[in-house]
Amino acid sequence: MLRKLFIETVGCQMNVLDSELVVGSLRRLGYQIVDDPRQADLILYNTCSVRQHAEDKIYSALGTLRRHKQRRPETIIGVIGCMAQKDQELIRRRAPHVDLICGPGQLARIPELLAEIERSGSPQIAVSLGRAEASRHEVEDSFESYDPLREPSMRPNTFQAYVRTQFGCDKFCTYCIVPSVRGPEQCRHPHQILAEVRQLADQGCKEVTLVGQTVNSYRFEYGDGRVSRLSDLLYLLHDVPGIHRIKFVTNFPRDMTDDLLDAVAGLPKVSRYLHVPAQSGCNEVLKRMKRLYTVEFYRDMLERCRERVLGVAISSDFIVGFCGETDASFQRTCDLVAEAGFKNSFIFKYSPRPGTKADELYPDDVPEDVKRRRNNDLLAIQNRVSLREHRSWIGRTVEVLVEGPSKKFDIQSEGEGLPQLTGRTDTDHIVVLDGPLSWTGRFLQVRVVDASAFTLFGEVCEADSDSVSPCVGETEGKVRSNRIPLPLV
Repeated sequence: MLRKLFIETVGCQMNVLDSELVVGSLRRLGYQIVDDPRQADLILYNTCSVRQHAEDKIYSALGTLRRHKQRRPETIIGVIGCMAQKDQELIRRRAPHVDLICGPGQLARIPELLAEIERSGSPQIAVSLGRAEASRHEVEDSFESYDPLREPSMRPNTFQAYVRTQFGCDKFCTYCIVPSVRGPEQCRHPHQILAEVRQLADQGCKEVTLVGQTVNSYRFEYGDGRVSRLSDLLYLLHDVPGIHRIKFVTNFPRDMTDDLLDAVAGLPKVSRYLHVPAQSGCNEVLKRMKRLYTVEFYRDMLERCRERVLGVAISSDFIVGFCGETDASFQRTCDLVAEAGFKNSFIFKYSPRPGTKADELYPDDVPEDVKRRRNNDLLAIQNRVSLREHRSWIGRTVEVLVEGPSKKFDIQSEGEGLPQLTGRTDTDHIVVLDGPLSWTGRFLQVRVVDASAFTLFGEVCEADSDSVSPCVGETEGKVRSNRIPLPLV
């Protein structure tokens, strides 16, 4: 019997990947994806607990379904992911009409849990052990690595895919709930990852993004003294036929080792892009965050990245309004952003998370209006830096993987002129260009003709139906030589 599934995903790349895998397993049970939860037999929310706003959004959505559940009691409503692991009892109190609560370490059990709900009519809860509830080995075992066979139909497109390198996190930043809800860090076997990438390539995938909470912390120990690091994994994956680009996110500053940078510099398929969150430009704040490095270390790391990887683009994350952040502390963060030359930064207001050390140890003493002002001020600084960095690309030729129509393109207007497409460069810059939808999924040589703080605007070089030629006067060697160091702003 054909059943209908609605799923909404909130949060990081890990959640996006988890949703793909969950949908894949449910698809094999006969479920069909729908866009309207009111049409669904099964409604799932894959949740995030990093910020309060993400949780509020889920509770709001669940509230709107209360009457729907009364009208259609056979509909199964589920909360899965990090919020389910952290707040299973709170979810039951605030949304008693929820039938399924499943943490990220138990996602493989969803089919059997659904079967039990249908059999018994009783709600089902499946969560992993808390980190303080048992030994590390027992807690690890309760977080099952969930990486079943991939289904290209479950991804936004067939030519890009996330690949998990590890599960969980051991960094314990004081503001972060992830180590509690995703458990201890566990790295997958390199050959298991290789087999998955080969399978993706066979399905037509051209670009893979390796994901981990701190992906450059990857370290797999074979048991005989041998160790594989992320750099070794990149070398292993580089020659997989069909894969043309390899990316990885997110990186931890202390684990940005020279061997990894040399792999990025020396392997043509590896993207010259590093996302390395700084979180603050003030040492006192970094210490309260337990980030395990100083601003001076972070600046030195940036210099090493640019010395060893020519033309690398670097982005960052920042939290404003963290406990005890003074005007002087915030100014040091502004100084770092103004000087570091980040391609872009993701900036967030601090949100206290119950269960974290920061919530236990430090008062949330920065007023909301101050957080909002600092967020806007830092964003304005980054936008000025981004505009300068983006404009340095004007006149260059870049390789772009076309991802599809831009958000502004209306499919109804196709035929009224060339649609607007969007894609990304080797350095993860967003490029907008005009061209037919048939270019989606192809690598094109594009000349950058204009730029904003967020986007490069390009014109494709001569293209026929099967290939794209270099721009007039350009050669492959010339194109690759565009990877030159970007100056500090």
